[in-house]
Amino acid sequence: MRNAERGEGARLDGSDLRIAIVQARFNAGITDALARACREELVALGVAAADITYLGVPGALEIGVALNALADADEHDALIAIGCVIRGETYHFELVANESASAVTRVAIDHGLAIANAILTCDTVAQAEARVAEKGRDAARVAVEMANLLDEIS
Repeated sequence: MRNAERGEGARLDGSDLRIAIVQARFNAGITDALARACREELVALGVAAADITYLGVPGALEIGVALNALADADEHDALIAIGCVIRGETYHFELVANESASAVTRVAIDHGLAIANAILTCDTVAQAEARVAEKGRDAARVAVEMANLLDEIS
């Protein structure tokens, strides 16, 4: 069955959606590129630039708090988490990677809200750089599709 027959084409119409992006500033070279690719794809999917809210936070662990505040405000159809955690020599990588992902999922489930997780967890900067453009675009597509899907269900 083709995507259009399953409804995915319609689900990628962002023309009536309000979407917020929460971006960690840590590893800014990576997260800036992720956010740029994400915003470009949102606009390409029909989301008006004026309907895209942007919040910057210090790091990946702070993303969940900002997502929760945005979800509580109930002004957006979907949220996008953008961050980058690069493995170091200590256990800190696992803590940040696991806890940031857990917070994103918890906010999405608690609020019944579409949240795209574009927090990269990579071993090296080169791995992160190789994933930036596609992951940013993918986050935009996930946010739009899931916002429309949840709207259809409700």
